Amino acid sequence: MTHMTDFIDSHGFRANVGIILIRDDRQVFVGGRPGGRGWQFPQGGIGPDEAPEQALFRELKEEVGLEASDVEVMASTRGWLRYRLPKQYQRHDGKTLCIGQKQRWFLLRFNGSEDRFRFDTTNQPEFDRWRWVDYWSPVRDVIFFKRAVYVRALEELGRRAFSDGPPALPDWWADEKNMRALQRRRELNELV
Repeated sequence: MTHMTDFIDSHGFRANVGIILIRDDRQVFVGGRPGGRGWQFPQGGIGPDEAPEQALFRELKEEVGLEASDVEVMASTRGWLRYRLPKQYQRHDGKTLCIGQKQRWFLLRFNGSEDRFRFDTTNQPEFDRWRWVDYWSPVRDVIFFKRAVYVRALEELGRRAFSDGPPALPDWWADEKNMRALQRRRELNELV
């Protein structure tokens, strides 16, 4: 959810949190954008005086209706993961130019009941439906310019949260350029 007080840094990147909800079977939550505009993980802006963890729980409540008691934080990215917006999505509001997002990602174990999901906590809901999918599926489901950051977030969080690493790459990994890049990085790391 966008707030007028979102923090955009001097390079034009909007500070943001990304939220990956996961069940014990390693299926992850994706929300459907209103009007059939695709699927994505919950995410939202960080205010100038807000810590990423504060934004995480505020966005969790605003976007999917969950409370901190419904989840357990398993891992977070060590630093910011960035992506650039295509020109048609870049925002120019007065003096501030937003060319992309820098995100802190959190992997949350979902401990609540599915009847806790709510999408009516704001006047402009981010989602109007939801589903659980295989760990890597959101990489194909999200809008094209977010795919690389989804791969980086899922890989880093999976390595930090699971002793045996993230789930195996899916059969379709070679069809997605960001997944091919991940496989190359993994192979290079094995050589070192």
